[in-house]
Amino acid sequence: MFIDYYEVLEVSPNANTETLERIFRYFAMRYHPDNRETGDEARFSEIVEAHNTLKDPVKRAQYDIAYRDHAGLRRELTEEASSTKGIERDAVIQAKLLSLLYAKRRHDVSDPGIGDVELERLSGCPREHLEFHLWYLKAKGWITRVENGTIAITVEGVDRANSEHRRDPTIRLLDHTAP
Repeated sequence: MFIDYYEVLEVSPNANTETLERIFRYFAMRYHPDNRETGDEARFSEIVEAHNTLKDPVKRAQYDIAYRDHAGLRRELTEEASSTKGIERDAVIQAKLLSLLYAKRRHDVSDPGIGDVELERLSGCPREHLEFHLWYLKAKGWITRVENGTIAITVEGVDRANSEHRRDPTIRLLDHTAP
């Protein structure tokens, strides 16, 4: 897990060595375990670790590379979270997966599952994205892994697929002839 040392020390990534030292001394005195009023051993250790990394020019340069990568990821997550397109797209993919598994169960009740590779091909969703949707649908109890390792829709999943179809008639349950 990435720890934002600038956040730990409450300084800007542009802070100079003098500022880092001053802030470190302040927090070290405040959170030192010997301080009976405000001592916090875990926080003190975190502050020492942050200080040791940021005061060393080589360690700081290495850390700053990871920091920029993490900041980029945070920015991507923030942009994705503020956009409803991702959530809408996810809902469509999940409905499609339920529809595929619904059609497979209707077509062959004794062998209701679809394998991972086939599900990826039928849904048009790459494996790395499919994992999220399968996790979600499984956690909701709408799909399960059957004895042979394939994925099948559950009774709750059938109910969900039917309720989605009733709520939005433009969602058609796929039949077994779907590509």
